[in-house]
Amino acid sequence: MIEIIKNPKIDFMGKRFYSLVLALIFIILGSVAIVQIANNRAKLGIDFVGGTAVQIEFSKRVALEEVRTALHKGGITDFDLQDFPLKNQILITIKKGAKASGGFSNEILSILKQSSSENKFTVLSTTEIGPRVGAALKGDALKAIIAALIGILIYIWWRFRFMFSIGATIATFHDVLAVLGIFYVLGKEINLILVSALLMIAGFSLTDTVVVFDRIRENMKIRHKEPAYTVINQSINEVLSRTIITSLTVFLTAFSLFVFGGEVVHDFALAVMLGIIVGTGSSIFIASPVVLMMSGKKVVVKK
Repeated sequence: MIEIIKNPKIDFMGKRFYSLVLALIFIILGSVAIVQIANNRAKLGIDFVGGTAVQIEFSKRVALEEVRTALHKGGITDFDLQDFPLKNQILITIKKGAKASGGFSNEILSILKQSSSENKFTVLSTTEIGPRVGAALKGDALKAIIAALIGILIYIWWRFRFMFSIGATIATFHDVLAVLGIFYVLGKEINLILVSALLMIAGFSLTDTVVVFDRIRENMKIRHKEPAYTVINQSINEVLSRTIITSLTVFLTAFSLFVFGGEVVHDFALAVMLGIIVGTGSSIFIASPVVLMMSGKKVVVKK
């Protein structure tokens, strides 16, 4: 493996108290986001609350104010507009309500045809989800994330030891909550695309943590008479170059999607990039310190 940092001797465990405090802040922020989502006070997509979304491409540039005025005159008042100026596209989103049901997209198109007869447009996509379906999807998304965390706990427990599974689960739980909390603070839409990104982040975080844990376990068997503090620090330093290269490679891939992938995958790529950053850090500064705290002064390994 390429050595970006040759023979590093960084005292990662010496910074564990600061990192755990920062992790606690992110966990609290993510927990607040979950409470707000459960009470429908966050910016939820129509995936979770129900509604209608219509994406339209015009033949010529159209101003958002023109579309807003046309919809108001047509009797539609509660809606969101998103402009894609480079492609002359507009996304019209109407979240739940009496009108946000089947056939409502036809009413939107009819209004726009009357108001912009000279500026022809093409319907790129239409999505209509009822409130009950949205509520069911929100519940299923939460169950999927919880199931993933439980699966991680069981897998690491089976492959390593219980103290490792606790560390990996806390780190993964932190990563998911951190990204969710950041999206909430930024006012980003919480939808199924974000849920997909969170599940991917959980998988990446677990993979990175397993690599670190593998080296810790190997060194524990060889250097079982040394303090856990020293063994864990040395293990992290030994896999540091591998961790940086792997994370950087995935980050650059997500960054390419963020820049060139278009609006559809913009938020997904942003979530993945944030997840790679916090996931890489959590393997070192959260999962490993938890193992240290649970191991005691000396390392004891089952033979």
